[in-house]
Amino acid sequence: MKKYGLIGYPLGHSFSKKYFTEKFAREGLTDCHYDNYELDDISQLENLLDGNRDLHGLNVTIPYKTSVIDRLDIIDEDASDVGAVNIIKIYRDSGSRFLKGYNSDIYGFRESLVPYLDEYTRSALILGTGGSSLAVEWVLGKLNIKCLKVSRNPAGDSIGYHDITRDLLSGIQLIINTTPLGMFPGIDKKPAINYDFLHSSHILYDLIYNPEITGFMQEGRRRGCKVIGGYSMLVLQAEKSWEIWTAIDS
Repeated sequence: MKKYGLIGYPLGHSFSKKYFTEKFAREGLTDCHYDNYELDDISQLENLLDGNRDLHGLNVTIPYKTSVIDRLDIIDEDASDVGAVNIIKIYRDSGSRFLKGYNSDIYGFRESLVPYLDEYTRSALILGTGGSSLAVEWVLGKLNIKCLKVSRNPAGDSIGYHDITRDLLSGIQLIINTTPLGMFPGIDKKPAINYDFLHSSHILYDLIYNPEITGFMQEGRRRGCKVIGGYSMLVLQAEKSWEIWTAIDS
């Protein structure tokens, strides 16, 4: 049996187990199994690997996308540039183990976003400064879109939510929520911006996929904004995970 899984904490919201279980059934992959592995601390990763010698690959979610890096043997160049990992490929040979990290958030975000962009999309606001925001920032840089990050605890090159003024948003075309605010079961929550500052030329992208339409997206819709949910990104990054895990040389 070839095992795959997801590490993070908590994992009650996880999309991956259902997606891969259905994928394996649909494609007749009876020798494959996917499970969730909640880790209270990233230091538990080694015990997980020692106790599950059939594990061939892991997805990584909140809050370990950055802290897992120090526990890997090598990471892909793009993941290194981003500074976050959400895929681990596990190589085993004669009792030894080798871990390589990748970032498929890059691929999933870019491919799901680009169809909504035009030549006027040149600036973005990124809500949140966690592991997912790193991939978002990297992709926007590659697309020549200037970005500004917003944090509850602003430092360095980020600003606070209280700094988001009408004038600031008038020069922004794209707003991305990378925080967990609004994720099931806390669907009544949303990022603390003044939604009356939004207008129909804004594009709102929420990385959250459950619920399908978040409070953040609902506020945008009420004001005529284009809105994008996180489900398509998740499917794209999940399929990229599978491609990486099953590639002969990666």
